Amino acid sequence: MRKQKNKILVFFLIMVSTLGFSQERDQDTLSTDVIQVVKPYTPTISDAFKVKEVPSLDDETTTAKKEIKYNIFSFPVASTFTPAKGKAAVVDKEKPAKLYDNYATLAAGMYTSVLGEVYLNHAISRTESVGGYISHHSSQGGISDVLLDDNFSDTKLSANYARNERDLSYNIEGGFLHQKYNWYGLPQGVFSQEEADDIGDVDHTFYGFNLGGDVTFTGAYVKEASVLFRRFSDNNSSGENRFLLQTNGDISIQDLDFNVALRVDYLGGKFERNYFTDEALNYGNFNLGLSPTYQLVQDDLTLDLGVSLFYLNDTEYGDNKFFIYPNIKASYRMVDEILIAYGGIQGDLIQNTYYDFAQENPFVSPTLFITPTDQKYNVFVGLKGMVSNGISYNIKGKYIAESDKAMFKNNLDASGDENYMNGNSFGLVYDDVSTFAVSGEINADINRNFTLGVKAEYFAYNVDEEAEAWNLPSLKANLFLDYQINKQWFAGANLFFVGERKDQEIVTTFPLVAYQTTTLKSYFDANAHAGYHINERLSVFAKANNIANQEYKRWQNYPVQGFQFLAGATYKFDF
Repeated sequence: MRKQKNKILVFFLIMVSTLGFSQERDQDTLSTDVIQVVKPYTPTISDAFKVKEVPSLDDETTTAKKEIKYNIFSFPVASTFTPAKGKAAVVDKEKPAKLYDNYATLAAGMYTSVLGEVYLNHAISRTESVGGYISHHSSQGGISDVLLDDNFSDTKLSANYARNERDLSYNIEGGFLHQKYNWYGLPQGVFSQEEADDIGDVDHTFYGFNLGGDVTFTGAYVKEASVLFRRFSDNNSSGENRFLLQTNGDISIQDLDFNVALRVDYLGGKFERNYFTDEALNYGNFNLGLSPTYQLVQDDLTLDLGVSLFYLNDTEYGDNKFFIYPNIKASYRMVDEILIAYGGIQGDLIQNTYYDFAQENPFVSPTLFITPTDQKYNVFVGLKGMVSNGISYNIKGKYIAESDKAMFKNNLDASGDENYMNGNSFGLVYDDVSTFAVSGEINADINRNFTLGVKAEYFAYNVDEEAEAWNLPSLKANLFLDYQINKQWFAGANLFFVGERKDQEIVTTFPLVAYQTTTLKSYFDANAHAGYHINERLSVFAKANNIANQEYKRWQNYPVQGFQFLAGATYKFDF
């Protein structure tokens, strides 16, 4: 400490001596003249320096931090603790429902109605199975104020064999059909009971046989193909044969993938006579269709660009025609699955057949002139999507232009030469018809136990030569629901509405046949059913049809049965 004080004292004396010497020298050399600054001082950035926030210390008193090391002296500790094994919580699971491959249903009810169904399926091996189906529905009739027999019977039988392999799967199916109806629709107020008795038997029986199959390929150019042969005839010596082959496959042309559909359709048939003369009525045509389509997918847009080409050969009259139709469809996901816009323009050559007409209207006369319908274009736009996971909707508008569209029309000749020539049968008329339609549909799967569907359609027609769009309704609507009330009880309903239609009716038959256009009233039909599962195999049920008891007319002069009730049982089983 004393040494430091001595050093400071010596340093102080030296500084005082230096300052005194400097003052004496300045007084000797400095003049009293004004000092003029030749160059002003201009500071630069290099003259300044930044003070460090954390200055580095480099002196004797600065000591470095010592590195500290931590060591853990671990050693094993003996323990007798054993953790308990985890145990999953018990969840009460419902026993899965037993699924059966076969069932049989039998029911009976008013109007001496019988309803029966049998469905059979048996697995021969892991890749093979056989099956069959039988259905029967009949009634002895009993419609009030009907002058002729109104009983009917409808029986169908089919059998199939299926095989699934790694590269392909195929199904072979054959079936029979037997249907019996009566031309009971005599004009009310025109014929008496005595005149009706003179007409005699008015039954019209249909027979059918079909054989066909379909095959699906994996990893081949042809993805799927189907073939069908059908023979259809009746008890009036009428009959037709149809052969239909359809294939669908993919081909690539210069790195572009096209879907190509091929259709080969042959139809040939005859009627023993036409409606006005005894001359036989033969018909037949062969058409070949090819529809290539290119699909473009980009983000939320899917666009199908295609065209349909058809060649038609009228085998009866030797006429040949070519048809070209647009085949364009597009869809755009505006809001994921919630809102999807779609639209397109398509066309088709529709093959009309006696079988199809008889299934739609069983009261046709066996004197039909049959020719294809040229659907020039079908323009449609719509919106569809999902409101929630279980509710979907579809709103659609379309405009269809058709040439030679077939329409049912009441046969007005009342000559009585045949039992269907008393205003109690229907023929066909063809015309160029334009149809504008708007439809809306909602389907809801509220949960596993409740489903609901509602659909409504409005139609507006424009015909070229005919006075009306015969028997085409202006409005159609239907509602269906199914409800599984609990494990045993179930119920459902089906309601439908059909708007007004136009047809013609006979007013007088003597001395001249006079007729006029009439309007068939719209009708509403409500049907409901309920049932109870006695056990997993046996169930009983009851059905009520036409609950409003309206004997409305689906076709001119043909009232339907009123309120109908039947009950039956269903049994499920395995072989």
